[in-house]
Amino acid sequence: MSFTAYILDVVTDSIHPARITIEDGIFKEVTPITVDEETPVDVRGLILPGFIDSHIHIESSMITPAQFARIAVRHGTTSVVCDPHEIANVLGIDGVEAMIENAEKVPFNFYFAASSCVPATPSETSGATLDSSKIEYLLKKDEVVALAEMMNFPGVINGDEEVLRKLELARQYGKPIDGHAPLLSGKDLDKYLEQGISTDHECTNFIEALEKKIKGMRIMVRDGSSAKNMECLFDIDEGKKMVKDSERFGKVYRDIFERKIFSPVFDFIVSDDKHPDELVKGHLNMSIKKAVKLGVDPFKAISMITINPAYHYALDAGVIVEGARADFIVVDSIYDFNVLKTYIGGQCVFDGENVLFDAPEMESNNSINASKKTAADFDIHYDGDECEVNVIECFDGDLLTKKTTAKLAVEDGIVQSDTNQDVLKIAVVQRYGGNTVSNAFIKGFGFKKGAIASSVAHDSHNIIVVGCDSEMMARAVNRVIDDCGGIAVVDDDFEDSLPLPIAGLMSNEDAFDVAEKWGELYDRTVSLGCKIKFPFMTMAFMALLVLPSIKISDKGLFDGDNFEFMDVIID
Repeated sequence: MSFTAYILDVVTDSIHPARITIEDGIFKEVTPITVDEETPVDVRGLILPGFIDSHIHIESSMITPAQFARIAVRHGTTSVVCDPHEIANVLGIDGVEAMIENAEKVPFNFYFAASSCVPATPSETSGATLDSSKIEYLLKKDEVVALAEMMNFPGVINGDEEVLRKLELARQYGKPIDGHAPLLSGKDLDKYLEQGISTDHECTNFIEALEKKIKGMRIMVRDGSSAKNMECLFDIDEGKKMVKDSERFGKVYRDIFERKIFSPVFDFIVSDDKHPDELVKGHLNMSIKKAVKLGVDPFKAISMITINPAYHYALDAGVIVEGARADFIVVDSIYDFNVLKTYIGGQCVFDGENVLFDAPEMESNNSINASKKTAADFDIHYDGDECEVNVIECFDGDLLTKKTTAKLAVEDGIVQSDTNQDVLKIAVVQRYGGNTVSNAFIKGFGFKKGAIASSVAHDSHNIIVVGCDSEMMARAVNRVIDDCGGIAVVDDDFEDSLPLPIAGLMSNEDAFDVAEKWGELYDRTVSLGCKIKFPFMTMAFMALLVLPSIKISDKGLFDGDNFEFMDVIID
């Protein structure tokens, strides 16, 4: 195949016409030309390298890798570096290999990272453990290009032997190590970086990103569904103020803004987690469009999802040069990023209207081993008329939580939720045969009635539920159990769910069908009084203990600042 077209060269940050020849899926010729009457341009639009999402959990889209590929190519994504630690926490190595097997059946570039923290902490019950021997097994695989995010930063800092062994293995096999270090700073950050950890996607303000960048990390700007950090990180005015006010950075880095070289602080744009309803609308094409509107140079934005991740992870992708794999897209402009066609290995996989490959199904077995629950399982008892409790306070679009307290009434020895204070009940049900239930309280959802439950609860994926009363919570959890995993919404007069039978995380259904049902469930939560835009994923992250400041696992309420359990009732 040979043609002429305007290409965006991410090596030189330029746009120019070129003659392109592709043989055996490789760019055989990429030669600059002069466009005239004798040499017209064959392709209408601009050719860019295919987009690369360098940090994503496919399971969070609630569809299989094959179905993910079918929707991603519509948006110009041709490669992803995915961390399968969601399914690894449920099914271990078997789950990871099932993901790889399904991914290999479609024309899309799935690169994997070996999940470093399964489970993320010993303070929760998971379905599997990936110790250093299993990590080594994964690092030997050609499909595995990195050690996935090291969330156990206390283990790194305190020299946990098993944690350090995993990091040593990644260095031994020459695989980059991804980080996960929210708000880590100073000497603790120095200890973390001594182990060769190279990236971070948890930055939520410019000063945090700047310190990590100065110390050698590559900074991922997260533009996902639950966590959207792009607006605050790319806010030049706010960043300028933070640098000016900072005693540490003010004088040295003030010229970052004066010289308008703000964007070099950042290296990649990533999704991390992408909900099905957002994924059907767009992926990285929407993220770079947003970045440009926020003031980032278009060439810089495109580099963050092409050549930068390709270079860091040693991928055969991300550039249009002779000898490289012919993964490219055609867009209308570098400002609108409307994808007209997508090619992978020189073959058209999206023609502007249709995706030109099918998605084979992924096998599923029931991974929910939990008995049906009763209302009594979700009661918290206290001897008195009133008590003070510790409360998780959550915020829409933010994975971090705050510790707060509330005074709650006690009726018949049972502590009551209080919708007037927006203090609801939250619980985690162990799904791996133990049948234990951990109860606490949460603020921020705004429910006035009903309950929601899900078998998607990062990272161990026990069943998590938020509700106004114990009866509703039991009904929601039991619907999830009946569905062999999924998301459920219940109220007095309705009960609805999205079944996720693959590890309780994913469906074999088409992305549009999953997104439609997801939207229906969201509408149901609105009828409950929900004031959070992403209630299901926000709830899912309430079980992620490695994020400050307060979370919940199947073993109890957890202080994420001090990495220890805390009492629900304040004595």
